[in-house]
Amino acid sequence: MSEPLPVTVVGGYLGAGKTTLVNHLLRHADGLKFAVLVNEFGALPIDEDLIEAQSDDLISIAGGCVCCSFGSDLTAALLDMGAREPRPDHILIEASGVAMPSAIAANVGLQEGFRLAGIVVLADSETVQAQAVDDYLGDTILRQLKDADLIVQTKTDLVEAPDAVTRWLSARAPGVSVLQAKQGQVPRDVLLGLETSGQPSLSSHADASFESHVFATREGVDALELARELAVGGYGLVRAKGFVRDAEGQVQLIQIVGQRYEVTRFGRQMPVELVCIGLKSQLSTARLKALLR
Repeated sequence: MSEPLPVTVVGGYLGAGKTTLVNHLLRHADGLKFAVLVNEFGALPIDEDLIEAQSDDLISIAGGCVCCSFGSDLTAALLDMGAREPRPDHILIEASGVAMPSAIAANVGLQEGFRLAGIVVLADSETVQAQAVDDYLGDTILRQLKDADLIVQTKTDLVEAPDAVTRWLSARAPGVSVLQAKQGQVPRDVLLGLETSGQPSLSSHADASFESHVFATREGVDALELARELAVGGYGLVRAKGFVRDAEGQVQLIQIVGQRYEVTRFGRQMPVELVCIGLKSQLSTARLKALLR
């Protein structure tokens, strides 16, 4: 039986930069096959030079990726993508500007064979603060931010004090990592998770802001307790993935995005090590080393 297919929900209000981010991911897929699900193609114009073919409800993209319009039937689109040959490596769901990402994530959680890899919400540095106090938009904007596992702060080059906006976002979504970005350039591994247990690629032009470390993990650990500590213990982690061996000798897979964590039993022996990614200014490397070793 194949492993559950990871799904990332990309949310944020109109104009926050979702299209730019998704196109950037498609340009830097590095061999991964993405399936992008959107309400309608007009909401996510794929860059023309990436398109190889187009039919009524499917766009074929260079490198084996596809973009599918799901209209009002997200469940059917997910099942169709999961049954495709070749199977995609990762599914991206681009939420409409007024959608609540948590509602879409809940739908994913109900489908067998799929795994929520995280909710990424984009926030426009120029407009998010004004939108948040708008009588009509404010509630939607704030709920979207609180839904996030990661917030990508876009258009940082267009404001004089991007760090002040970062602090404002952090206050509205306590405990959620806020990543500053220009032109949607955040490393793929940070946005979507680590595809292997080895050294992450951090394969974009934004990787100077991040650092990653591979730690060997001690034997006989309580995997759930460790995952919870890593996620909420203030270590500055954005993403983490790896394997530990519990007191019964079973290999457990740990996956973390922001404060979300997941532990699953793994069916074969793997090196007991954990890959950790965080912002250079926030990752507590010494504390992580002490915890894991």
